[in-house]
Amino acid sequence: MLEFMKVEILTPTEHLLEQLKIIELAGRTAYQSFKDPITVESARKFIAMLLRRGHESVIEHSSMTVRFSGVSRGETHEQVRHRLCAFTQESTRYVDEKGFDFVPPPSMKPEHEKIFASMANRMREDYKALRELGYPPEDARQVLPIGMANEIVHTANFREWRHIARLRTSKAAHWEIRAAIVKLVEQVRGTLAPLFDEFQPAGTCRSGVTYFESVKE
Repeated sequence: MLEFMKVEILTPTEHLLEQLKIIELAGRTAYQSFKDPITVESARKFIAMLLRRGHESVIEHSSMTVRFSGVSRGETHEQVRHRLCAFTQESTRYVDEKGFDFVPPPSMKPEHEKIFASMANRMREDYKALRELGYPPEDARQVLPIGMANEIVHTANFREWRHIARLRTSKAAHWEIRAAIVKLVEQVRGTLAPLFDEFQPAGTCRSGVTYFESVKE
């Protein structure tokens, strides 16, 4: 069900690594304990020390931009509830959504596929009919379902991404945003070590989607 979900890191890897070094420089400004040169490996050790001490304000000197596509409008509604972030989302006011894709839940049983397909087709036909009657997209979108596929670009600093990961990869999170943020963490875990090392797979929910637990050393 989630094979068409795509999580793309828009910030180049070299920029992410440079930001690790900026975090060390910023932190050393507080301690007045400068060293030369600052390297990616020294920055990782310095950041691990900050995290152990709970000094997460220093990692706010950073940002990462991510594009999520093949997710539903419902999933994007959950993302935009987070603060200290910037969002740019596919607009249903201006985009003609006649052929929209539908994101089915992973719990959908084979014998129920026709129900979901019929519902999505009916909404596509209703939307198309309204557009042909002259309704602009911003009015015709009133019949679009929350399960329609959408795209969103999301920028936040590393501290906020850690906060999002803590909330949205847990077992209590909704399966779709959890699947998206789990994919994100898996992609950046190596590059941005140790920022996301503590989030480790702990099982799967009733929908079959992996959830993480925060395991601090």
